[in-house]
Amino acid sequence: MDLKNSVNNFFITLVLCLVSGITFAQSTGSLKGKIIEQSTKQSITDVTVTIDGTQLISATDSTGIFTINNIPAGTYSVTISSDGFQTKNITDIIISSNKTYYSEIELLEKSTTLEGVTIRSFRGENNPMTPVSSYSYSREEIFRSPGAQGDIMRALSSLPGVVSGGSQFSAIAARGQGTQDNVYMVDDIPMFNLSHLEAEGFNSGFNDPNGGRFSIFAPRIIDNVQFQNGGFDVTNGRRSSSYLGLGVKEGNKESWSLSGQLDLLGGTLIADGPISKKTSIFTSARYQNFGMLINLIGENPATVAFGDYIIKTTTQLNDKNKLSVIAMYNPENTSRTIDDVEAGVNLNDDNSGRNILWDHRDSKTLVGLNLRTLINSKSYIKNVLYFRSSTVDNNFGRFNPSFDADGVILNPVYGGYENSLRKIKNNQQEIGYRSIYTKRFNKVTLTAGVDAMMIKLDYARTLSRIDTLYSFRSREIASDPTRYYQVLDPSMFNSAFDDSAFNGSGYVNLSWKVTDRLTLNPGVRYDYTGFSEQHTISPRLSGSVLLNDKQSINFATGIYYQDAAYSDIAGQSAFNKLKNERSIQSILGYKMQFSNDLKFVAEAWHKQFSDVVVQPNRAQSYLTNDGDGYAYGADFSLTKRLSKNYYGSISYSYMQSKRDDNDGMGEYNYIFNIPHTVSLMGSYKPNDKWIFSSKFRYSTGRPTDKYIIHSDVLNDPNMLRYSQEITEVNGERLPDFFSLDIRVDYNVQRKWGTFSAFVDMVNISNRFNVNSELFIPETGRISNIGLGVFPTFGVRVEL
Repeated sequence: MDLKNSVNNFFITLVLCLVSGITFAQSTGSLKGKIIEQSTKQSITDVTVTIDGTQLISATDSTGIFTINNIPAGTYSVTISSDGFQTKNITDIIISSNKTYYSEIELLEKSTTLEGVTIRSFRGENNPMTPVSSYSYSREEIFRSPGAQGDIMRALSSLPGVVSGGSQFSAIAARGQGTQDNVYMVDDIPMFNLSHLEAEGFNSGFNDPNGGRFSIFAPRIIDNVQFQNGGFDVTNGRRSSSYLGLGVKEGNKESWSLSGQLDLLGGTLIADGPISKKTSIFTSARYQNFGMLINLIGENPATVAFGDYIIKTTTQLNDKNKLSVIAMYNPENTSRTIDDVEAGVNLNDDNSGRNILWDHRDSKTLVGLNLRTLINSKSYIKNVLYFRSSTVDNNFGRFNPSFDADGVILNPVYGGYENSLRKIKNNQQEIGYRSIYTKRFNKVTLTAGVDAMMIKLDYARTLSRIDTLYSFRSREIASDPTRYYQVLDPSMFNSAFDDSAFNGSGYVNLSWKVTDRLTLNPGVRYDYTGFSEQHTISPRLSGSVLLNDKQSINFATGIYYQDAAYSDIAGQSAFNKLKNERSIQSILGYKMQFSNDLKFVAEAWHKQFSDVVVQPNRAQSYLTNDGDGYAYGADFSLTKRLSKNYYGSISYSYMQSKRDDNDGMGEYNYIFNIPHTVSLMGSYKPNDKWIFSSKFRYSTGRPTDKYIIHSDVLNDPNMLRYSQEITEVNGERLPDFFSLDIRVDYNVQRKWGTFSAFVDMVNISNRFNVNSELFIPETGRISNIGLGVFPTFGVRVEL
């Protein structure tokens, strides 16, 4: 049975379960939870829990548990306070009829004992161990982010210092680095790719720098997000740009809920609840098919479909041990065959796809166990065991149509076609183990850990025959300057790699409260990288100086190493081992907390790069570590957190990012060198039924190559071809990016549950934002790759 039929059957079965489960019940529900200390994971007694705007209040017992009953169905914010801890505010808690909302909540110790205003803490914020570039999102904030369509990666793109791959892409690039340079953790499990539709091999057989287009997590799957835009501590490594920690929602321990969402792209079903007194489960299934949307926005026909399936169980084994088990499966299938190509399409049009055919199949699998053990009242240990695999099978072909003088296709199959001119196979398997120990002393918190992983890589890149590249850099034809094209020879392009390697890491980090005003976080990390047979040491330091209860100076500096991409390693000869890229980072920031939910942050940063992997000739797979570079910038943001019925943010980022391949051509703009970025976002909730959200984004256009065009480069009137000679890498810029996104949500509570409807419009003005340019050898013209308006709408039912 194929993927689509399996999903359809699953949806039908679960919908029947949803319908059969509809019952009329009481119009009140309950709130229950456990309050624990963030640094030790110990339960906290005598914590006051108040439902804002009501007289409903409770306190935790000796086990840290609290319960509030008889809450009228609706949406609430909750304030949690205790002596010695930062007051925490949680918004958009949805109380449903005859159900109990359950959550485990962590509190941070107060960072100062000085008198003054109490600052409310949101998850991960105001943490002395992460003093710089730290941001967080709640589950509801992700879902309601305008233009994000519930996608966590798209929601992050509005943060200061963060840019997406551009228009239709969602993968993020942070502070002058690329989309593949970020640390991703899912329930403390390292992952290297969180996106769908990343066309590995589309760029002449090498990686597309834009990353993917949609995250592998359906809306409302991620319960909490912690993002650090550089300066992260030694517990994370092997990537150097930013840290993104995602926590998958745990199942409700008290009552069951079933929900389904149907939108323009497909459908999602979620079920969670208790399966025993000690164990809860959370499950989700999503299937997306872009056929309807492609027709709606007038894109070229293609098959684009993917699925995301997840199951997570959480078991409180006893008072000291908590076990989580997670399993994920994320298949995708996209293709464009000769049957999808129609006469009448102009090769020069935006998003024409030129004359490329493809068949892309990808799947990701993850199974992980996370055991948290409380050793005593001041220490705990996390042990994580996981298996991760991904398979990529990409085929790229070409057709040779007949077309008129304007570039309009007359007959797609006129000159024949090839389905598999180039092939990419990239299969990875990884078994890993992490053990992280944390102990709290009087003024110091110690974190120490080890990581060990065994990686198996089975990779093959195949070109079936000699091919021609009509886009090239000037120096790549120096040996024969009269030949204005490059020959792509299988002997220089093809590679095969099937090997295993061991990676190991060890790290120690301290968070030392030197005084009431000064906190220092020194640490050191050791990494061994098996494929490069390289040992590295990374010292890092961060800290915070409290000027008063509202203002602080924050800083971070350190060395960061980044493993070479597995696909790059696999393309080299046995004697050409790529080294880890190295960067030295420094951040200095100022934070002003105007009120408990309004803050201003300004940060200046600098990065110095060395041993950067470069490709001397794009017709060959040979790579070196000859590159270097630098990046610097400043970010400013004013954020009103979601504490009442409205929230918003304003941010501006300035950035410069340069690279030098040390090939005699000098430095050039890095592909994600975006000097100016502005983001404005706001949301207003006038009542429990309506939510209105909007976001405006502007950024300088991305760098693009400066070039000249040569005509009739084959000297054959029967096969007229043009070529593009790149005279300056990234010497020009694309048009500036503008996008206004609008989202409207409607929610209504019924005795049987909640009904919701939404409209989410990306780029409502339908301005065509260009992401990149594609040269057309048949016509000598440039086709722009980008996106205009991108709409979706749907309904959601929760029982």
